[in-house]
Amino acid sequence: MTRTNGKSFSRRSFLGASAAAAAGFAGAPHLSLGAIRVAKPMTRTFGRTGFEVTTLGLGGQASLQWTPEGVDPEKILLKAFELGVNYFDTSNVYGPSQLNYGKAFRRLHLVPGTPGYDEAKRRSIFLTSKTYVRSGKGGPMPGVRSRTEGPAGSTAVDDLKRTLSQVFGDGQGNYPRGAYVDGFLIHTVASMEDVEAVYEGLDDPDPKAERIGALAALVDYRDGTNRTGLNPKEEKLIRHIGFSGHHSPPVMMEMIQRDRADVLDLMLVSVNANDLLYFNQQYNVIPLAAARNMGIIAMKVFADGAMYTKDAVWSRTPEHVVRTVGSATLPSRPLVEYSLSTPGVGTAIIGIGQIDAESSSCQLEQNLSASQIGPESLSAADRIAVEDAARQAKGGKTNWFQIPAEPLSAPRDAAVAQERQDRKRVVRLTWQTAYAGDQPIRRYEVVRDRGKVGQLAHRPQIDKTPFAFEETLADDSAHVYRVVTVDAAGRRAASPDLVLPATG
Repeated sequence: MTRTNGKSFSRRSFLGASAAAAAGFAGAPHLSLGAIRVAKPMTRTFGRTGFEVTTLGLGGQASLQWTPEGVDPEKILLKAFELGVNYFDTSNVYGPSQLNYGKAFRRLHLVPGTPGYDEAKRRSIFLTSKTYVRSGKGGPMPGVRSRTEGPAGSTAVDDLKRTLSQVFGDGQGNYPRGAYVDGFLIHTVASMEDVEAVYEGLDDPDPKAERIGALAALVDYRDGTNRTGLNPKEEKLIRHIGFSGHHSPPVMMEMIQRDRADVLDLMLVSVNANDLLYFNQQYNVIPLAAARNMGIIAMKVFADGAMYTKDAVWSRTPEHVVRTVGSATLPSRPLVEYSLSTPGVGTAIIGIGQIDAESSSCQLEQNLSASQIGPESLSAADRIAVEDAARQAKGGKTNWFQIPAEPLSAPRDAAVAQERQDRKRVVRLTWQTAYAGDQPIRRYEVVRDRGKVGQLAHRPQIDKTPFAFEETLADDSAHVYRVVTVDAAGRRAASPDLVLPATG
């Protein structure tokens, strides 16, 4: 159940409360002021990393990147650590965010080689940064988006070292022995060209190659190897590699399915209560990442502030930073609970615009309180209630970072083939996963000559191995097959006719 002021409430009472607030109901201006000062934050096992991650992580943007006048970003970081948050996010394209981490980490004795360095404390947190560069060698790749705030021509490795220098070192390219990041993500993977670029050379890296993708280079810095020729000192600077995406579930699914060696331990993905109004993440890429036991981080819980006062555009200035807690018509607590109750999600990162000595005005305390929720804790009715309320924000047009909604798709690349086995006619149908619309996929039905002859339960397709269905026929006639996707609402989407020629 969703909760406010420490109480549970049903879908009906949530909608009633929201309506009352919209009409100016007094007494609980944000309807989100839950229990404050969590004694010990809840944790979840973070996929195959094995780390016990707090359900709330500190996002590296908001006031850590675009700092409004009168806000001290270092104090936000220190307070998050004091409250027990143990997942920290930043990026090479977040302006001064990494430098702000460097200031706070020195105060917290988290910098190797400095007086009072506390290695146990360093191991108690999970620090993730990101690169928007797709190459480990060879510069920007044609047709692929690449961005860095480092020197022109920087590679993913350069960004990794820039992170270590800004967080743990002198900010001028140097970092101390023993510095590392727990996670390093290839940021904003948005096209099939991005996927091709980052995977280049991964299976068989050639140091003499003109181009090497980011993954092959980062694996060397994870394992302390030099297969690419890009890690001559054989440094180990990364614990886990992953990627992020806001835009396209099919691209993100391709990114995971291409990973035959379990290189990708982490996925940062946008998911909020308006997700189902777009080509959604929660029924497409998130189940796939969960099936691969990846650590899944939710972002854009408040649509980068577009659920509230900010326009539905990328944040770029301090004026875009939202510094209030929820709103009278849309509480913040249910939005946090929605993302964290999405099956598979381990933690949610939320950028903090404002901390305050008054708990009711402190985004960090409110969000941490709201995040004390177990996996899949909201009922289906509760989730619908939150979706109904979130849809009122800008008419649901909050998630500009996602591609438009698509209906349930037919199985992709469906094909039929036949062969003789011990004089029997064996027919084999294969297909790639369908994409879900606003309901999860339940099964695939196989139809021959307009009659159902079998079905397979849908499951996340963890690699490129297709779904397959076989049957043995007693005749030599021609037949027409179809494979039909069926979702939880009973909607159907059929493949084109698959003609099986006669034999004999």
